[in-house]
Amino acid sequence: MSLEDLRRKRASLNLKQQTDEILEDMDDCIKGINHAADVAKNGVVILSHLEEEFETRTKLQGKDIGFLFFATALQCVRQYFITDFKERLGDQEAANKTFGKDKVDPHDLKARKEAGYEVRHHKLYNPTLEEIILHPVPFDTTKGSKQFDDLNPFPGTGKLGHRAGAIGHDPVLGWIFGTANIATSTLTGWNMQSFHVSSKAGIGGGDFLKSHADTSKVLSYTFDKLLNQGIKGKKIVGKSLEKEAVHLASDVNTKRSLPFPIISTYDPQLASSLADYGLDMANIITVGKQASYASAINMLIAMIHRMLFDINKDVSLELYQVRTRRILSYSNVIASSSNILAVAISSCIGAYTGDDELIKKGLRKLDIGGFLVTIYRLINDKKFIEKIKEEFVLNNFEKLVKDEI
Repeated sequence: MSLEDLRRKRASLNLKQQTDEILEDMDDCIKGINHAADVAKNGVVILSHLEEEFETRTKLQGKDIGFLFFATALQCVRQYFITDFKERLGDQEAANKTFGKDKVDPHDLKARKEAGYEVRHHKLYNPTLEEIILHPVPFDTTKGSKQFDDLNPFPGTGKLGHRAGAIGHDPVLGWIFGTANIATSTLTGWNMQSFHVSSKAGIGGGDFLKSHADTSKVLSYTFDKLLNQGIKGKKIVGKSLEKEAVHLASDVNTKRSLPFPIISTYDPQLASSLADYGLDMANIITVGKQASYASAINMLIAMIHRMLFDINKDVSLELYQVRTRRILSYSNVIASSSNILAVAISSCIGAYTGDDELIKKGLRKLDIGGFLVTIYRLINDKKFIEKIKEEFVLNNFEKLVKDEI
């Protein structure tokens, strides 16, 4: 056989090998196409099976049930013993229970006189430190306000009265204006009109509004004491701030409480109307405590549950997190549902028996803040679980196709 014949023979063999490879690739491609078509044909069934697998792998298991009961128990203890709406106290009783109250009651003129303390000397905008310590906060009086006619901030303030009319009682702005009023022996009304407060001893004595004051000076004199009058001025402002804190704390849990923040500064009647419907500072604080404590319990449960993740048993951290979210959602729903049911039963029994006190006790256990947290959890956790479920189904569907190709 010639060299040329050998070359032709080799070429034919290479061509055959290439042909076989092409045919083999085509066969694999056809199998892949057929498999893809088969998967597409049965896509609904496959997706359904993957969704079932997701639900099976993320359902609550042994230790999860324990966490569910524990979380629910913590929420219930919080609802009925820690963050319930406390019974409102009278003004004097609340003041007596407030941390930081002076040994000598500054409202008691007789006790103050017996202790040797004089009334306000009244240097305009410049009370002494002793006067600040030993006298009531100046924005707690309404005496003498009628003489100022249209400037009078107290008419039309509703049931909250001077607490809506004097801005020193505002839970937010009071820290500025109330402190400045104490430091300058003045009262600033919701209408931004200020008045010098004086006092007198004897029958019918006490604090009263003496004359009109300049609101801008009320603030400027206070800042001047703080910035330019050395340690003496800083002590005056510091003590004023302390008295403001004590006064707000003593008022907030009383039967009339304090107005909804900011609103009383432009419409004190609205602030009083809101208080009639329960929207006052005491209830706002309670609802805030309910929500924050409920969230804290959820966070605690989530942290402990995450610490018990076992890669060998639980395999996927994302699916484990779904179980954590379900524990939190279920426990919050159970706790909130039981709370609403318990309050409803208590109120119905009270209404049926005519026991108003039982109705009040039942309503004080209503967990509004916890209910808001439950709604948030249901919405937020549902989005998270749906996202993880979508990723699980699509990723496994893609793997199913690729593994067969």
